[in-house]
Amino acid sequence: MDTITQLTGWEFAALAFAACLVGFSKTAVSGVNTVSLAVFAAVLPARASTGVLLPILIAGDVLAVLTYRRHAHWPTLWRLFPAVAAGVVVGTVFLTWADDQAVRMSIGAILLLMAGVTVWRRRRAEREEEPEAVTTRAGRIKARSYGVLGGFTTMVANAGGPVMSMYLLSAGFRKLGFLGTSAFFFLIVNTSKVPFSAGLGLIDAGSLLLDAVLVLFVVPGALIGKWAVDRIDQRLFEQLVIAATVVGGLQLLLR
Repeated sequence: MDTITQLTGWEFAALAFAACLVGFSKTAVSGVNTVSLAVFAAVLPARASTGVLLPILIAGDVLAVLTYRRHAHWPTLWRLFPAVAAGVVVGTVFLTWADDQAVRMSIGAILLLMAGVTVWRRRRAEREEEPEAVTTRAGRIKARSYGVLGGFTTMVANAGGPVMSMYLLSAGFRKLGFLGTSAFFFLIVNTSKVPFSAGLGLIDAGSLLLDAVLVLFVVPGALIGKWAVDRIDQRLFEQLVIAATVVGGLQLLLR
C-alpha cells in the first residue's frame, strides 16, 4: 500500500486517535470502533483500510480477553460461531469482486444500518421487561440471524460490533458478562479472518508496518476504557457514538 508512506501528520494523528478508540471500545463501550472504521476508511482507501484495521482490532481483543476472561459465556459463543462462519464466507466472496467504491459505499451503508439498529435496540430494551431466552427456538433463530449478519459485516467492514452488541444485550447479558463474551467472540472471529484478508491482498508488509506503529495507541485506549467502564454515562455516550457513526457513514456515501 503506497498510500501508507504518504500519510500527512494530520492523517496519522487521525489514525492514531482511531486506534485509541479501538482499545477503548474493547474494554468499555463496544461499538465505538465504528467511529474508528469511518476514520480509517476516510484516510485510507476503503479496501485497504479493512486490512490495516484488522490487526489493530485483534490487539484490542487480546487486551479485552486479558481483562474480562473470567466472565465469558461459552455456550452462547458456540451457538454463534457456525452462523458467523457462514457470514464471513459470504463477506469474503463479496470482497473478491467489489472495487474500492463498492466497499466504501458498503461500509457507509453498514454504518448507517448499524446506527439505526442501535437506536432500535435501545428503544426496544426500554419497552421490554424480560429479554428473550437464547435457549428457545426463537432465540436460536435470532442467534443464527445475528451470527450471519455479524460475520458478513465484520468481514466486509470490521463492523460486527453493533450487531453482536444488540444480540448480547437482547439476550440479557450484564456488563461484565457482555464484555467477557464479546472479547472472546471477536478475538476468535477476527483472528480467523486473517487468512481471508491476506489472501485478498488486504494485509501485506506495508499494512503491517503501519499496524506496528498504530497498535501502540490501542493500549492507552484500553486502559482508559477499563478505568471508565464503571464511571461513564452510558446513555449519553451511546448517543454521541450514534451521531458520530451517522456522520461517518454519510461522509463515506457522499465522498
